[in-house]
This record gives sequence, C-alpha cells and structure tokens, in this order.
Amino acid sequence: MLLSRRALPSLNGLRAFEASGRKLSFRAAAEELGVTQGAVAQQIRALEDHLGLKLFYRLPKGLSLTQQGTAYLADVTRAFDTLVESTSRLQARPDVVTISVTPTVAAKLIIPLLGEFQAAFPGIELRTVATETLADFDRDQVDIAVRLSRAPLPSTMEGELLFRQHLIAVACPRLLENIALPLAASQISTFPLLHDTNNCWPDFLQTAGKPPGALFNQTTLALDAAMAGQGVALACEVFVAADVKAGRLVMVADAGNVEGDYYLVRKRASVNSKAAQAVWEWCLKHLRHISRE
Repeated sequence: MLLSRRALPSLNGLRAFEASGRKLSFRAAAEELGVTQGAVAQQIRALEDHLGLKLFYRLPKGLSLTQQGTAYLADVTRAFDTLVESTSRLQARPDVVTISVTPTVAAKLIIPLLGEFQAAFPGIELRTVATETLADFDRDQVDIAVRLSRAPLPSTMEGELLFRQHLIAVACPRLLENIALPLAASQISTFPLLHDTNNCWPDFLQTAGKPPGALFNQTTLALDAAMAGQGVALACEVFVAADVKAGRLVMVADAGNVEGDYYLVRKRASVNSKAAQAVWEWCLKHLRHISRE
C-alpha cells in the first residue's frame, strides 16, 4: 500500500540521510550540507523515528548502514539524482514563449518570419500553437494570441489591433487568362468557388445559403487550392499579400471589410517575462499592417 505524500519524511531528513549514507559520517555530512554535526544526527534520529526502524549502526569510528538503510539509500539516491537531472534540464532550457494562432496566421504570417525572429532572439524558443480552437491562456499555458475578435475586448484582456479583416477574392493567374479584371460578383459565380469555415461567399455574392463549391476547414487550404488553379477563394488581404506580390495569385475582386478584426492579445493581469514582452513587441512590429478604411 502506497503512502500519501503527506506521510513522507521531511526533505531535510532525507538530505541528511543521503549525505550521511554516502559519507558514512555525520561530521562529513554536516560539512557538505553546511550545518552542525548535531543537526545532522538529530535529523537522522527524527527520520528513523518517522520510519520506525534503524538506518545506521553508530560505531566508535563512523557509521555503518543497516540492511534496511542500505536498500533505502539506493532508492533515495535515485530520487535525488532524478531531481538533479530534472532541475539541470529546466535551467538549461531557453526562454519559452507560447503564441496561439490560427493555422492561416501561422502559415502566412508567422512561418515566413521565423528565420528573422530566431536571428533577433536566439535565446527565445517561440512555441507556435496553430489551431482553430480558441485557446485558454491558463489551461493551454499560452502567453500571447492572435485572435479574430470585435472591439471592445473583454476587460480581462489587453489587446492591440493588428489589421482589419479586409477580404479580396483571389485565383491562380492561369485560371483567368485573357479575362479582364476585376470581375463582378455575377462573373465570379461562374467559376468554381473555394469555401472555408468563415463562409463569406453568400454575403459577397448576396445569395441565400452556401453556393456550390469545395469546402475546406482551414483558409490556408482553400488558398492552396486557389494557387493550384482549382477555383476562386475569399481571404483576408493580409494573408494573400505575399502570394499576390509573387504572382502566385491575382486579385479578382475587392470584397471590402467584414465584421471582426485581428488583434494581438494577452491576459491583462498576467506578469509578463522579458521574453514574452519581447515577443509581444516583435509581433506588433512585424504582424501589424496598415489596413484600408
């Protein structure tokens, strides 16, 4: 039957026992631990009383472990070695900052800048959690998040606007060869439409219900399909800016601003580490975009 943790001996007693068992001397153990020999002897007596058995034979010159003491010393030494290894690993780790973002923000904004981030902050390990699920700052141990939200933010959160959700329709250039741009909504509806879970096509086309077309659970997948020439996608202009600039996509039409904007957020009451503050400021500098009004 296992004991509860409350029934375990004191840590000081175990340290005194481990040092005494290794040195086979209360005096040598006391010198190592920086306490008096009497204090070590008292801690060992208290430990033996707690356990209800003898751990040492007191000899005229030094100590000798009992059979139970020998077995217990091996286990206690392993436990202390585990603590030493765990503490060493913890102290050797770089500063870790966790940022929660959607897969599209990760793919289109964070990943292209990782090299620049690592060059600027070699001592910070940026842990990116990409999920469509809204992160819980405490449960998921998140320091910072990029969230699609509406003002005002909850009073418990501190937020900075990164960019407006300005939508544009985009497609692969070869899908639109010899076609004059931009296209009207009626023209776009003749092309295969690529949908994501934001479901913005009905509002843009002013139709009831979801128009026909392939549905993807992530915007970045719909954009990959658009670049592959599979149809027309609707996405936030910031997410496709690099692909449009590189010629992988072209803007088919301007869909305008829609409800909800992208904010950089963190808990207002949290005590931020220097590393988390550095990542916060870096995100504001590199992820913030001037949006159309």
